Amino acid sequence: MKQVTLIRTATISGAIAVAAGALGAHGLEGRITTELLTAFQTGARYHLVHSVVLLVLALNSGNQYKSGFWLITAGILLFSGSLYGLALSSLAGLQLSILGPLTPAGGLLLIAGWLVTGWRAAQIKKGGI
Repeated sequence: MKQVTLIRTATISGAIAVAAGALGAHGLEGRITTELLTAFQTGARYHLVHSVVLLVLALNSGNQYKSGFWLITAGILLFSGSLYGLALSSLAGLQLSILGPLTPAGGLLLIAGWLVTGWRAAQIKKGGI
């Protein structure tokens, strides 16, 4: 995978996270329940933080952290994406409860991404890679 692809993925993710944060702060209050607004804002916060992590990993030369990068990307899609979907679907009067189980699965992928990244960093530090 080319480094430019990783950088583009990270920066597009960051831009979407900022847009989601703005929507959550300025466009949804009073239009969805407080519980769903809080869930949406949690998704945006995790999305932005992990987009920064993606950019740091993408800028690391050699793609040693590619596995962690893609685990975190998948985690963002499932964790934040499911929270966005749950909140926004309520605007249309839909209840997409099928999205509910995706949130913890996304959280597990985020955790796995952090652990794989830490493991790879420890290997590199010891000269094992």
